[in-house]
Amino acid sequence: MDSDIRRSSSATNSVPDEQPTILQFRIWLKGVSPMIWRRVQVPSTMTLREFHGVLQVAMGWEGIHLYQFTAHTVRYGSWETAAASADIVLDALTLRKSSRFLYEYDLNIPWEQEVRLEESRSPKPGTHYPCCIGSDGNCPPEDSGGPDVWMRQRDTALGLEQDEDVATALEFIAEINDAKSLAIFDNPSRREELRELLDRIKKHIALTGRPYERREVNKRPRQDEHLTLMHQQI
Repeated sequence: MDSDIRRSSSATNSVPDEQPTILQFRIWLKGVSPMIWRRVQVPSTMTLREFHGVLQVAMGWEGIHLYQFTAHTVRYGSWETAAASADIVLDALTLRKSSRFLYEYDLNIPWEQEVRLEESRSPKPGTHYPCCIGSDGNCPPEDSGGPDVWMRQRDTALGLEQDEDVATALEFIAEINDAKSLAIFDNPSRREELRELLDRIKKHIALTGRPYERREVNKRPRQDEHLTLMHQQI
């Protein structure tokens, strides 16, 4: 009898824990050109609140504004919006392949993102979920006024003013190279000129958005930053 119990216990222990299905979504910003998109993989047991945190990490935002999802005509999101609780799990939405729903962030001038389920799959051994596996385009800065305003700012940042500032910076480099010396910065007015030039270039760069770096982005979920961002809105 003891041997039967041992065999039963061994058989029970040999059964692997059931793992959740992995859902792969493609998310893209509406009203923005060129297209800005991300591809993420998350467990089907994840709540929409947690998924909000994942999308914040993937895009490069900081979760400081209200948000909501609209799926099957039902709104889920920040309690201030009078939406249904975002603690519903993705599985409960009964999504099928190619199902789409809406995610909105910063509801004063919302960034609308369309979310599409691309596939459901088994977890891949050794992979940490959630994760971001693909992307294109810089993330617009927080509080940049929505798609139309940001695209105008971005186009300005990449326009004639930037060309002129880059040309001026090259003139500084050429002058230093010709003199084989940094003596030009002994002149306070030249130092101030360079400081103002670098400040303008930094502002141009900031307006183009936050670059996506896959390795850096995927460090954040491993440190559970998406769980912090899902509660961070003001």
